[in-house]
Amino acid sequence: MNRLKHARSPYLLQHAEDPVDWHPFGEEAFQKAREEDKPIFLSVGYASCHWCHVMHRESFRDEEVAGLLNRYFVPVKVDREERPDVDAAYMRALLSLTGQGGWPMSLFLTPEGKPFFGGTYFPKEDRRGLPGFKRVLLAVAEAWREGRKEVEEEAHRLAEALRRSLTPPPGPVPEGLEAEALALLDRAFDPEWGGFGGAPKFPQGPLLLYLLPLAWKGEEPARTMLRHTLRAMALGGIYDQVGGGFHRYAVDRFWRLPHFEKMLYDNALLARAYLGAYRIYGDQLFLRVARETLDFLLSLQAPEGGFYTALDAESEGEEGRYYTWTEEELKAVLEGDFPLARRYFALGEDLAGRSVLTAWGEEEVKGTLGEGFSAWREGVRRRLIAARGKRVLPALDDKLLADWSALAVRALAEAGRLLGEGRYLEAALRGARFLLGMAREGLVRHTWRGGHLGGEAFLSDQAFTVLALLELYTATGEWPYLERARFLAEEAWQAFFREGRLEEGLEPLPLPARELEEGALPSGASALAEAFFRLGAAFGEDCRERAWRILEERAYFLRRFPHALPGFLLAHRLLKEGSELALPLPSPFFPEALGLYLPLTQMVVGPMGALPALEGREAGKAYLCREGACRLPVGGWAAFWGEVRAVHGASDIFHD
Repeated sequence: MNRLKHARSPYLLQHAEDPVDWHPFGEEAFQKAREEDKPIFLSVGYASCHWCHVMHRESFRDEEVAGLLNRYFVPVKVDREERPDVDAAYMRALLSLTGQGGWPMSLFLTPEGKPFFGGTYFPKEDRRGLPGFKRVLLAVAEAWREGRKEVEEEAHRLAEALRRSLTPPPGPVPEGLEAEALALLDRAFDPEWGGFGGAPKFPQGPLLLYLLPLAWKGEEPARTMLRHTLRAMALGGIYDQVGGGFHRYAVDRFWRLPHFEKMLYDNALLARAYLGAYRIYGDQLFLRVARETLDFLLSLQAPEGGFYTALDAESEGEEGRYYTWTEEELKAVLEGDFPLARRYFALGEDLAGRSVLTAWGEEEVKGTLGEGFSAWREGVRRRLIAARGKRVLPALDDKLLADWSALAVRALAEAGRLLGEGRYLEAALRGARFLLGMAREGLVRHTWRGGHLGGEAFLSDQAFTVLALLELYTATGEWPYLERARFLAEEAWQAFFREGRLEEGLEPLPLPARELEEGALPSGASALAEAFFRLGAAFGEDCRERAWRILEERAYFLRRFPHALPGFLLAHRLLKEGSELALPLPSPFFPEALGLYLPLTQMVVGPMGALPALEGREAGKAYLCREGACRLPVGGWAAFWGEVRAVHGASDIFHD
């Protein structure tokens, strides 16, 4: 009997009518496996995953495949976005088994939850060098039946090796950490097309956000790597040139042909990256992309205030159908503007006669049109939006995740502050109210859908929400956001810091759930370290000590592959060089300070003496401090920027 009919996850509900006897992840499935002495087949995916859909159509809806799964295994289906702890734990195992990971994740486990064989996508029958799923199922069933002892011994060895490698003892944070990371990044950087490594290329939002403060200070190679990457992405097909927002990744090194799903987290992180880059470089392209991406975030905001998770890659049964165009379609919409638009979009047949739109011709067309370029582009874009609106939309994953929604709240709050646009700030305030409403017993819960709040709570939910509330405090100066951020950070510390380690989740799992790369998302641990630095600006040294403890707990991994942990690198940079801007009220600085871009500084605003950072300060002055030690107060902007340069050594720190 398929047990997914009452699930809340759209991904699990996609499988509720399968002939496979799916179980959700939990004790019931493990108990059944023990009682029936069967291995578990664990399938992990997500609603907007293209290859998950393909394996679903080919295998999980197939009666023959379902018969094999039901006869020889206990099938378990997991939405990786709903259970990031399960995904993290078993993805590490898959990487150890095969050397590569991805989704759908397909793993075979002992009844105790220890993996012994796995892969990602399997076609139903043998194809192009890939073993067919039917053959895999029969081979694994035979291995379990005929070689049970060897299988269990290997599974035990793998589980113990993972436990040892993922839970090393704390240690000192390595010296030269960032220099080594930047040297590794410089070697991986693509000097022609930007980004890091070859195809496929991912945006890597956490890495771009780490590079921002380095570029703000004028540091190389960060400044060059960041600008080149952001421009190449903005002009490529990975960016939706019509509707704004970024697709998940590009299948080539040129950022031309995307994998078309659009994720909330990517766009929340990249909106902040482009907005910060605009303030550093003054490049109008970055401002345009930031605004269009922020507007895409607004389109994902639910009436309740949270943000939907993703848009699918497929529509009408084809990947990318919604986003691509034929020349005939473009001619019909654009009429006399088509010849120029053809040059602007650099049309080429990418998918069965359909073109992905790039902006590779932007400089050429801008040279032709001069000052009329922006109006021309916007007119073209509006007509294409209207025409595209008549197409079948990709499916929307309408669950609301606290951690991803908090990323969007932070991006919109920062945009509202830096751009002075009330619509972004209002959306952030609505989002924050929703997030705070997801809290139960001191912890923000992870999922909400259709009026139902899930019970799970993860470290990332707490840490990302704290950072969103701190940005709202900075944007408004309103104390309730600061106090609530402090409360949630304390609750997170008490709930997730256990036996000297910061855990990702509350539920014990057969394998440790530990994020070792921060490619797509910052980890909850690094986000909490950043949060404690920022709280320390207001409340003092105890918060900073906790931030250092988090870094020390991950010192082993920072020593081995620092470039893969940009969220921790950012927290480290803040702890080493970060400052506090204390503004005792009333302050003539405060209204203008809201528009400052100071990526290494946390603003603290309130009545004189109300916080440790404001004790003994004079109203009407600005104090730039580091670790509680303040420089002389300043009463004007010229003196203030002099202080910023003196404290941070920044060579190029402000653009309007």
